[in-house]
Amino acid sequence: MARLLTNVDAVRARFTALQRDPVFFDGPGGTQVPDSVIEAIGDYLRDANANLGGPFETSQRSDELVALAHETAAGFLNANPDEVAFGQNMTTLNFALSRAAAREWREGDEVVCTELDHDGNVSPWLELAHDKGLAVRLARVDDECRLDLDHLRSLVGRRTRVVAFPWAANSVGTITPVAELAEIAHAAGALAWVDAVHYGPHGPIDAQASGADVVVCSPYKFYGPHLGLAYVRREVAEGWRPYKVRPADSRFETGTLAHELLAGFVAAVEYLDDVGWDFIQEHERGLGQRFLDGLPDGWALHGIPSMDGRVPTFAVTHGRIGVEEAATRLGERGFAVWHGDYYAVEIMKRLGLPDGALRIGIVHYNTAGEVDRLLATLAELAC
Repeated sequence: MARLLTNVDAVRARFTALQRDPVFFDGPGGTQVPDSVIEAIGDYLRDANANLGGPFETSQRSDELVALAHETAAGFLNANPDEVAFGQNMTTLNFALSRAAAREWREGDEVVCTELDHDGNVSPWLELAHDKGLAVRLARVDDECRLDLDHLRSLVGRRTRVVAFPWAANSVGTITPVAELAEIAHAAGALAWVDAVHYGPHGPIDAQASGADVVVCSPYKFYGPHLGLAYVRREVAEGWRPYKVRPADSRFETGTLAHELLAGFVAAVEYLDDVGWDFIQEHERGLGQRFLDGLPDGWALHGIPSMDGRVPTFAVTHGRIGVEEAATRLGERGFAVWHGDYYAVEIMKRLGLPDGALRIGIVHYNTAGEVDRLLATLAELAC
């Protein structure tokens, strides 16, 4: 498909939500959606709303939509349609997939996670550890929140069953070396289990090239509706006995899917095709560097101090202003930002931030002017 959107004004014209006063730096919790996604959801409910397998038009159109959604997901992740599954959200999928993976595990088996992980890729393993007597180990990060690969290697051994890690950290923005981590896992006979939720809006996810065995992500973080999406490598999935009802064709999709949201998902991927990753990554890198260069005195950045090895998600604190107060005062001035730990429990422990941090998440529909306004307001708050 031709690249139709080549500048931020053309991008923003696709979003009614952006034609309002709030400035959205809350993308890590869920992006705004283009109008085409909203329209696709409404069109399905108006014209094709039915369950599957019926000998009538709306059911047949729903069958076609579900097949199209799986084909679209496969293209988005560079996978095969039978390797992808939709669910309520990443965390729900992760609890289900982790239990299918661990049916035959034994007491003393191990899982390695990281201090960068969202708790959706930690707590499923902690709960399994509680039920089955497993050990969960955490790989450390350095002082700039880069993953300590040597420490991770030291934790992986013959009893390791899974190495679980994020493609990008939803807290401090660090990008991990996914293919290298997958090789470390595979060398020990373990699975590489990747949380790509936060990376999803910032760059292409190539499941096959990554070497990952499992990849989970969330379309509502990349301009789509509230859904979860998973990839499980075929050879891995065939070795699991899934938790499912007997008549179901899909191994990992339980019950009736939210068909209208699948229509929105297809539209979201089409929108990303219109924009293209080249524009997204170039524009976001420029905005991220603008933020780093202009961060006012008094605000401390937690994470990599350049745009190398990260996405434009920034965790900051101020010595005199609590993070909740800062987020509230920014909200009163028209900026949507997050505060707290955003379910990134371990990195906040590592950083010694019991109240978490102020998180500014830049995506490709943000503008240089919005970044400048935010920086000016941060400077004002610090006075």
